[in-house]
Amino acid sequence: MKKIIANTLIILSLFLVLLQSSYAASAEEINIRVDAAIEIFNERVKEGREFLANAKGVLVFPNIVKAGFFIGGEFGEGALRINNKHVNYYRTTGASFGFQFGAQTKSVIIVFLDNEALTKFRNSSGWEVGVDGSIAIADTGAGGSIDSTNISDPIVAFVFGNKGLMIDVSLAGTKYSKINK
Repeated sequence: MKKIIANTLIILSLFLVLLQSSYAASAEEINIRVDAAIEIFNERVKEGREFLANAKGVLVFPNIVKAGFFIGGEFGEGALRINNKHVNYYRTTGASFGFQFGAQTKSVIIVFLDNEALTKFRNSSGWEVGVDGSIAIADTGAGGSIDSTNISDPIVAFVFGNKGLMIDVSLAGTKYSKINK
């Protein structure tokens, strides 16, 4: 059993290294993908445009890839937008353990509704969900509407566009690190 776990870790590590090198995008590529993800979000979620307009900051990961075989990993690159301008670029990584098998892609939009939460995030050298702060996963209502009167958390995430065999909308343990582009 130890040999299986060790081999799985080696394969996963190699997979993540290859994934990271193949998905490293330029700032221009990230900007295009981020803008497209926001447009999809606005098309699918009623009041989405207005909700994002009231945000202090919006962190967008247009394509996070996750794969696993008992031990899983995920990777993605995105941008933080403030006042509709790309101000910083980030990488997201995560690992998970437990019964899982397959792969998926997803888009994640993290909305900072509070200046203090945004400042803490921007000043961190590596911000981890569940350690440095928490993120509430938003649930859109019937017809894709947002009930902003029920959102009281300073940071809210929207996960959409899942493709693949593995469905997981948890962000627990996910780490976000600033990158230079």
